Amino acid sequence: MKILAIEASGPVAGCALTDGGKLIGEFEINNKKTHSQTLLPMMDDLKNRAGCDLESLDAIAITKGPGSFTGLRIGAATAKGVALALQLPIIPVPTVDALAFNLYGTPALVCPIMDARRQQVYTGIYEEEATPVTLRGQCAIPIADLIADLNERGRAVIFLGDGVPVYRTVLDEELTVPHSFAPSHLSLQRAATVAALAEYLVERDGEKAMVSADDFRPEYLRKSQAERQMEEAAGAGEMDALAAGRLVKDRKAKNESLPGDAR
Repeated sequence: MKILAIEASGPVAGCALTDGGKLIGEFEINNKKTHSQTLLPMMDDLKNRAGCDLESLDAIAITKGPGSFTGLRIGAATAKGVALALQLPIIPVPTVDALAFNLYGTPALVCPIMDARRQQVYTGIYEEEATPVTLRGQCAIPIADLIADLNERGRAVIFLGDGVPVYRTVLDEELTVPHSFAPSHLSLQRAATVAALAEYLVERDGEKAMVSADDFRPEYLRKSQAERQMEEAAGAGEMDALAAGRLVKDRKAKNESLPGDAR
């Protein structure tokens, strides 16, 4: 099965091409440029350097979320556009599951953490020693709840994801179980892992692992910044202030944290 995988759910923008389980090529970049600036040029370069005829592809794999709201929208639009043009199915891959799959083969528990702001993380708990086993499916929870869960399980755990630098100190202070952190080359999302997990999902679930381009939707797990602000303003009777832009300005003036669009 020939798969073009797209990764845009977090800080890394990437694409990978696999054929029958063989990694043909992978491009990724993690810098200050937006995914809209980097993703399509990388995909075009990968296609050309790999000598890939797009007509020979069998499916498009994409991390469906959670993650950056902007990144997920860019990734979804890119995947849907390519899939529609080539009349290909899309294989949606849960972002946290794909992160955990980076550490396939370890006997320890695997716990990806993505910073969701406001002391919350996108996370899950997995076993990856033989076949992937989900012990706690991807979710958005307070970091304190995750620590309590892992302490109760009493097993060694490896952390990875962009939430590690944010929460490493509290993890070291509050965890009572042995724990470690994945090295940098395995710690963030990788398109090649998305492709590998997508192929595994197809082998396990068959056509149920695929959706049409028309039916594919990102999975955000949390509401966007704009939606949260509207709900908070409505509950406080401040819709007029929000519409006028005064509410956001007042909060910034008071140095109140606002959840970023990235999460």
